[in-house]
Amino acid sequence: MGGIVWLASYPKSGNTWVRAFLHNYIVNAEEPHSINNLVDFSVAECAGIFYGAGHAALSAKQVQRLRPAVHEQLTKLHPDLVFVKTHNANRSLHGIPLCTPGVTAGSVFIVRDPRDVAVSYAAFARKSIDEMIDFMGDTGAANATDAAQVFELLGSWSEHALSWVAAPKRLLVRYEDLLAEPERYFARIIRFLGTGEVEAARLQRAISFSGFDVLAGQEAAAGYRAAGGAETFFRAGKSGQWREGLTSAQVKRIEATHGEVMQKFGYQLSA
Repeated sequence: MGGIVWLASYPKSGNTWVRAFLHNYIVNAEEPHSINNLVDFSVAECAGIFYGAGHAALSAKQVQRLRPAVHEQLTKLHPDLVFVKTHNANRSLHGIPLCTPGVTAGSVFIVRDPRDVAVSYAAFARKSIDEMIDFMGDTGAANATDAAQVFELLGSWSEHALSWVAAPKRLLVRYEDLLAEPERYFARIIRFLGTGEVEAARLQRAISFSGFDVLAGQEAAAGYRAAGGAETFFRAGKSGQWREGLTSAQVKRIEATHGEVMQKFGYQLSA
């Protein structure tokens, strides 16, 4: 039985990218690992299948009662580490942790500039940017239970980020650093996992095979089953898009709400 390594992030912050990298590094094949096979070595904690056929009818309290047992079962998927994607904040609801500490081996927390998150998440969720800014500032923000998954409690972007920073055995990785210096920061993830020395050629191949052009190309060719109805999941894959995608008023709203926490992560404010 293994322990869970949470691959944690606020939505649209690079979680799928990191999962694609890990799969390509683990498999080390001659061609890119399919984005539709990212369940080979990782799972989404919220997947409805883990909570039973009637998961869509469960209340939040009922889901929480099931979560510890679900997480215990997830540790049995692999004999060592089990990579589990989550957008949950690292907090409790109804007195039960959203991410069970007793089965946790560690966590990789991916954080992204909330100004870019607002642009990307609005496009993905088919909401206006102003609606998304409101959502990202809501302490009760959640992804609802539906036919595919149980709910995920995000909280506000700031609350979410601070909750994971406080987690023990945690590696923090910024989306922007993965873009700017992929060899350095993806290697840091491998070292954190303690799976042996980083193999340079293997690292380079995994980075190349999980590049945005490759992932977007796979989606264009075969679709991406986890896209959740979005027209395009892999939309831009860059940082700083907020400079063209947000109005000055929208930038000020985000910075007024999250500016203090943004600066803790090294994101400079515009004013």
